[in-house]
Amino acid sequence: MKTILLLSTKEMREGLRNRWVVAATGLLAALALTLTFLGSAPTGTVGAGALDVVVISLASLTIFIVPLIALLISHDAIVGEIERGTMTLLLSYPVRRRQVLLGKFLGHLAILAFATCVGYGLAAIALLVTGKAMIGAGSWAAFMTMTASSVLLGAVFVAIGYLVSALVADRATAGGIAIGIWLVFVVLYDMALLGLLVADQGRAVSGGTLDALLLFNPTDAYRLLNLAGSGDIATASGMAGTIQTAALAPAALLAALAAWVVAPMALAALAFSRREL
Repeated sequence: MKTILLLSTKEMREGLRNRWVVAATGLLAALALTLTFLGSAPTGTVGAGALDVVVISLASLTIFIVPLIALLISHDAIVGEIERGTMTLLLSYPVRRRQVLLGKFLGHLAILAFATCVGYGLAAIALLVTGKAMIGAGSWAAFMTMTASSVLLGAVFVAIGYLVSALVADRATAGGIAIGIWLVFVVLYDMALLGLLVADQGRAVSGGTLDALLLFNPTDAYRLLNLAGSGDIATASGMAGTIQTAALAPAALLAALAAWVVAPMALAALAFSRREL
């Protein structure tokens, strides 16, 4: 365990040196603050609280930004070290490959968690400072769930980035595949699913099939967890109809996101263990 913590600390230091921590935190904070000040204004017309609107805005932002940041910081975690020759030096010490993989993963996840918590935390503080409306306990619970699940979604794409990095031969290929994965999960998958549902008209795609299709995309599981979790948020976000169609409990959605972390990391460990340096 000590070796893993040392490796994760090394990864965080490299993130600081490469300005990943500053860049990710600054980007998320700037976007979160912008959405907070612009998005909380119309709360009186949508029937949702100020923090509920912020949750909807930040959850939608997370789906696009956090997976991209996660893939960018992780896609060359293995292949990049191999190309630079530092992986051979690292493995010359009494350290196992799975320890290297887990240590680097925890380091990258810590960077992403810090950026997410600070960025979104500043948005909540800004909303409190303005004092526009009273915020209930349910809204705070939704905000905390959104922040924690955002970190979990980031962990999913860090794990996917590690799998890519363990399989490809060079950094350029890893970068191209990472961008392709982001496009598929964030943009193309939902477009294809929407087209399927429109063409099907409820004939072949049952509720159970729809649930399975949604779980095949971690961003959809995240969206359902945060935007369909309560009546006010679901109504304001336009997800009320999805609640009636999909029958996925929050525990099932969290389990799906956790599985999306474990499965790619297990495959990455297997590929890395068999890779010639």
